[in-house]
Amino acid sequence: MKPDLLKQQAHRAIQKRLGYEFRNMELLQQALTHRSYNAKHNERFEFVGDSILNYSVARMLFDAFPKLSEGELSRMRAALVNEGVLAEIALEMNVGDGLYLGAGELKSGGFRRPSILADAMEAMFAAVSFDADFSAAEKVVRHLFAERVKRADLNISKKDSKTALQEALQARRFALPKYRIEEQAEQTADAMFVISCDLGELGFICNARGSSRKVAEQKAACEALEWLEQKFPLKKAKNLYSQTTI
Repeated sequence: MKPDLLKQQAHRAIQKRLGYEFRNMELLQQALTHRSYNAKHNERFEFVGDSILNYSVARMLFDAFPKLSEGELSRMRAALVNEGVLAEIALEMNVGDGLYLGAGELKSGGFRRPSILADAMEAMFAAVSFDADFSAAEKVVRHLFAERVKRADLNISKKDSKTALQEALQARRFALPKYRIEEQAEQTADAMFVISCDLGELGFICNARGSSRKVAEQKAACEALEWLEQKFPLKKAKNLYSQTTI
């Protein structure tokens, strides 16, 4: 693959914004190659880059917010590590100028499509790790996400758990949860509820105890949300849905 002058200029600019200069330019070129262009595309790179990105941002949040729980950190990471944010960063870096796209994607404006831009970002994280090592790739992620982590909306972590669970299920196109009272004791001094949260088709049910029905429901929803985000990361869930609807 021999890039033309404009592509070379775009690749130099991308490297400057990444804060990393490639020794093997073919790795960067493959990271920027969509499957519509040729068989040596970036999809396998994405697989590695996704893991690098998730770990790096998770570690940044872990260090920056030592008092937050696992569930709160998970929700903050989900708000930072998604197609929209990656595409936004790619646009800031003018990644579209350096992409290799097939004729159809070029005509349809693929160089601006969020999914293509986000995939290219993940692929570049992998390309850096192949060109150097994991530490270099993590450094690139930290460079790109530093300000976003500083500005991370703490309200994300404090969102009503039932609302957050409902939104997460809807984003993955799963059915809404069902809540049931399993135990109830409303004596004046020892009010207690045990509520179950049932995710139906996903086969997950959890119970939570609280001094009121509302408190118990929120606790159950929080536990269900943590399970959902671990078992069905949003990108994976979207891919699963697209395969089952073809």
